Amino acid sequence: MTKRERIYKIIEKAEDGDTPSAVFDWFIIILICLNIAAVICSSFDNVNNRYNRLFVYFEYFSVLIFTIEYLLRIWTAPYKFTLSPKWPSFLSYVRFIFSFMGILDLCAILPFYLPFVIIDLRILRILRLVRLLRVFKLTRYNKSFDLIGRVFKNEKDKLFMTFFIVGIMLLLAASVMYAVENVVQPDEFPNILATLWWAVVTLTTVGYGDVYPVTVLGKLLSGIISILGIILIALPSGIISSGFIKEYERKKEKRKRRRKNVRLVGEIKRGK
Repeated sequence: MTKRERIYKIIEKAEDGDTPSAVFDWFIIILICLNIAAVICSSFDNVNNRYNRLFVYFEYFSVLIFTIEYLLRIWTAPYKFTLSPKWPSFLSYVRFIFSFMGILDLCAILPFYLPFVIIDLRILRILRLVRLLRVFKLTRYNKSFDLIGRVFKNEKDKLFMTFFIVGIMLLLAASVMYAVENVVQPDEFPNILATLWWAVVTLTTVGYGDVYPVTVLGKLLSGIISILGIILIALPSGIISSGFIKEYERKKEKRKRRRKNVRLVGEIKRGK
C-alpha cells in the first residue's frame, strides 16, 4: 500500500481494526463540536469580550486542521472517485471539489479566508455565522445521515410530485384570494406574488395573522385552503416515514442474509 493510499484510508471513515483512522475520525468530530460551541459562545458579548483571544487562536488552529484535511482529501480523490482509464485523472479532483462533501469541506474553511478580500463588516458578520456549516461535516461520520440520504434518494420522485402539487395549490390559492380580496384590501393583497405569503402561511397552517381575508367569500375560501393544507403538508411526511420503514426492513433483511451466509459457511467448514 502506498503512502498516498494509506492517508486516504486514514482520513476516510474508519474500518474495523484501523486505529489511526478511528483516532483521526474522533479528533475531527470533537474539533467540529468544539467549533460549534465556540461560535455559539462567541455570540454572547460578555463571553466574547473576555475570551476573544482564545476564540481567535482556536479558530486559527481549527482552520489549519480543516485546510490540511481538505487538501489531503483533494490529493487522495483518485482513490475515492475511480474513473475509467479513458477519462483524464484530474477529473477525480474536480469531482471531489464539486461533490456535496467537497463543498461542505470548503465551506468549513472559506469564512476564514474571505475576510482577506472582503472588507464589508456586515458580510464579515454573516461569514462568522457561516462557520456553523461545519456541523454538516459530521454527516461523513454518522450512519444516520447516510440513511436519510438513501431515503430521500429512493423517494425523490414521489417527493418531487408532492411538492409540485403543493406549488400548484399555492399559486391557485394566491390567485383566487387576490381576486376576492384585492378590491377590499388593496394594500394587503396588492398582487398575486404578494398574496403568495398569505397562501404559504395558510397552507402550512402556521397562521401568523398579519394578513387575513375580511370578506365572507374570502373567509370561506381560507377555511377550505387551510383544510387542504393539512392534507397536502402531511403527504411528504407520510412518504418520508414510509421510506424510513422500507429502508429499515431492507437493512433488517440484509442482516438476516448475512447471518444465514455465515451459518452456511460454518456448516460447510464443519462438514469438511
